[in-house]
Amino acid sequence: MANLIVFAILAVVILGSAVMCVTTTRIMRAATFLLFVLFGVAGLYFLLDYTFLGAAQISIYAGGVTMIYIFAIQLVSKRTLQGLTERVKPGRFVSYALITLIGLVTVIGVFLKNKFIDMSAQMADVEVPMKTVGTALMGSEKYQYVLPFEFISVFLLACIIGGIVISRKE
Repeated sequence: MANLIVFAILAVVILGSAVMCVTTTRIMRAATFLLFVLFGVAGLYFLLDYTFLGAAQISIYAGGVTMIYIFAIQLVSKRTLQGLTERVKPGRFVSYALITLIGLVTVIGVFLKNKFIDMSAQMADVEVPMKTVGTALMGSEKYQYVLPFEFISVFLLACIIGGIVISRKE
């Protein structure tokens, strides 16, 4: 019961911060709300007893990627950021809501078609050892994720290079 309450609190924090992140007109506030979203996801990992993934979430995403975003925001001159407010027009709001609803229906349809909800109920009592998770993350076989980790490292390198290029323009 306590896990359900903690999950509900984390879900509210994640969803509320995500909505605020995309609706705020101030870019530093958006980066701060993004940080709260990433901390909430790390909290979900800790709730599932995946301490390695929770720590990686905090150090890589909440610490690294968010700091890179803030670094890039600070490098852009204030004159460029002033006056950059985007307002959602009422006519576009309806189309955005419709696209969101179509996406939600698609995700629910995929969940129901592939019986993900039934499988998750059956897998609730199965304990996955940490060695299996580590092998899946760092292995190079089929359904293992060392290649996405390499892509992430190239992405972070591109962010650093982009920050340097932005800072040297003046």
